[in-house]
Amino acid sequence: MKNISLKSRQQGAALVVGLILLVVVTVLAVSGMNTATTELAMARNDQNYENAFQAAETGLENALAQGTFNTIAAVNIAQNVNANDSVTAMIEFEDATLVPDRAFSLGVGSGISAYHFLATATAESKREGVAGAATDRDASATHSQAFYIVGPEQPTL
Repeated sequence: MKNISLKSRQQGAALVVGLILLVVVTVLAVSGMNTATTELAMARNDQNYENAFQAAETGLENALAQGTFNTIAAVNIAQNVNANDSVTAMIEFEDATLVPDRAFSLGVGSGISAYHFLATATAESKREGVAGAATDRDASATHSQAFYIVGPEQPTL
């Protein structure tokens, strides 16, 4: 029988290639985790903005539904939507214009005025679990709606 001896010419290339692949996979994993963390933060911020948006819409709707329209002073309405969201609505009188009569002559003989108002709701959505402290996750939204009410002409003073 013959003895065959194979001289090993390996110089650790497999080890070097394996370590390089391991480093590449680790860098990809860390990058993926950073991307996922950033996307979660963006989703939380967007959710807080949507909460503020909806709270402002609710505040505007509630302010208009109350029917408290004053031509002398602005009407402020503050309310808490839930533990984290609050809204302040204000209805301001802007101007009164005479409604034209049947012949469309501006302000002649109709005796009816259009009272123009501007309703503005500002809502804030705070990050859950942080009592009163400002954070980078807080959001606010402001909505305005102009409207008018038709009624008898007010005598001028």
